[in-house]
Amino acid sequence: MSAISLRDYQPTDMDAVLRLYDEVKGTGAEPVYSLSEVLASCQKDTAVVATQGNDVVGVVVARAAHDQGWIVFITTDSRFRHQGIGDTLLAAAEQRLAPQGLTRLSILVPELQSNVGLLTKAGFEDKKHLRYFEREIPIKAKEMTVLRELGGRILTRDLWNKIGGMSTEKGLLESRLIVPLADAELAEKYGVVPPRAIMLFGPPGTGKTTFAKAIASRLEWPFIEVFPSRLASSPEGLAGGLRETFSAIAELDHAVVFIDEVEEIAAQRGGEPPSATQGVTNELLKLIPVFREKPGRILICATNFIRALDSAFLRHGRFDYVIPIGLPDDEARDAIWRGYIPGEVSESIDLPLIVSKTDGFSPADIEYAARKASQRAFERAIISREKGTAIAPDGSAVTEDYLIGISETRTTVSAEVAEAFREDIATIART
Repeated sequence: MSAISLRDYQPTDMDAVLRLYDEVKGTGAEPVYSLSEVLASCQKDTAVVATQGNDVVGVVVARAAHDQGWIVFITTDSRFRHQGIGDTLLAAAEQRLAPQGLTRLSILVPELQSNVGLLTKAGFEDKKHLRYFEREIPIKAKEMTVLRELGGRILTRDLWNKIGGMSTEKGLLESRLIVPLADAELAEKYGVVPPRAIMLFGPPGTGKTTFAKAIASRLEWPFIEVFPSRLASSPEGLAGGLRETFSAIAELDHAVVFIDEVEEIAAQRGGEPPSATQGVTNELLKLIPVFREKPGRILICATNFIRALDSAFLRHGRFDYVIPIGLPDDEARDAIWRGYIPGEVSESIDLPLIVSKTDGFSPADIEYAARKASQRAFERAIISREKGTAIAPDGSAVTEDYLIGISETRTTVSAEVAEAFREDIATIART
C-alpha cells in the first residue's frame, strides 16, 4: 500500500471532492456549507487534498475572513478513517492560512456529525455548545517574516504522541519543561520558575532532535534550528552570525530554539594559541543569560559528547536541566518498528522477536535494518518476476528478512559508549 501524501487542490480533483461530499451526506450529517460554496472555495481560497497513489482520499477546504480562518469542509474517505489523515489536513490548512495574518482557526460542524473527537484532539474548543469549534493559530503574521528568515517552522501538533515508549524521558520533560511553560501562571502559584534552557545528551542517533521537535509540537511554539555551518556564512563571522540570529529570535513571542551538536561551538577552551572556536564559545556564553531574560522561549541544546563541552557552559544559571536521552526501550522499539512494517503484513511478522533482537539499537539503526529488509524483499520479487515464478501477493518483507537486516546492521552505540553514557548520567546529569 502506497503512502499518503498531501498536495494543493487541482481542478482535476473536482470529481473526487464531489464523491467525498456525497459520502458525508450519505451519513445523514448535512455539511454546513453547500456543495457550490465548497467548490467555489476550492477554486479561489485554500484547499488541500490527501492522496494515495492517484486516488484522493481526503480533503480540507478553508477560507480567510478578517483575522479568522474558517474550515469550509473537511473529510476523509471512510476506508481511511483513524489513520491521522484528518489531523494532517488540518495542520496543512493552518500552515497555509497563517501567513495571511489570521489569529484563529474555526469550524462549524453538522449537528449529527459524530467524529468531532478529531477536532478536540487537534486543539479546537467547543464554543457555547453550538457545535462551533475554534483553535488559536500560534504565531502572528508579523512574526512569519522573522520565522522564515531564520528558517523556522510550525510543526504539526502530533509529534509528542508519536514518540512511543521512552516513558521515563517523556515524563521528565513533561513535568520539568512542558507543563511549567504551557501553564506559567500555575507554575508561578507554586513557586516554579519555567525553564529557559536545557541540555539533552546521549549517544548518537538516540532521538535528541526528535525530542526537541516534539517539545515544540507539544507547546505549539515555532521551532528554530540553529546550524553552526550556516552561521559561518555571515559577514560578521560565526560569532557575529550567532549574535544576529539570537537578536532576530528576540522578536518572537514564543520559540523553541534548538542547537544540535553544540560541542562544535562550545568545546573546552584553552591552549595556546587560542582555537578559532573560542570566540564563538565566549559569544554563546554571553547570549544565553540574555536569552533567559525573556519568558515564552526555550533553548534546547543537544550533544553526543557532553564531556567535550566547556566546563563553564553547563554551570547553574545557564542550563536548568541536563537530561540524558538513551537508547529506546522495548516499548519504544516496538513503536519504531511498527512505523516501518507495512500494516497489511504486520500480523504475520513476529514483532516481539524483532523487538528483542534489536536491544541496544538506536532509532537510526532500526531504520537501517528495516530498509535492508525491504530492499531484500524487493530484490527477491524482481528475481521471481524475471524467472516467471510466483511472487508473494503483498511483495512485502517477512520476519526472516527483518532478522537478516538486523544481523547485518552494525549498531551505532558500542558497549564502551554505552558505559561512558551511564557514567555521564551519574556525574553530569541534572534532572
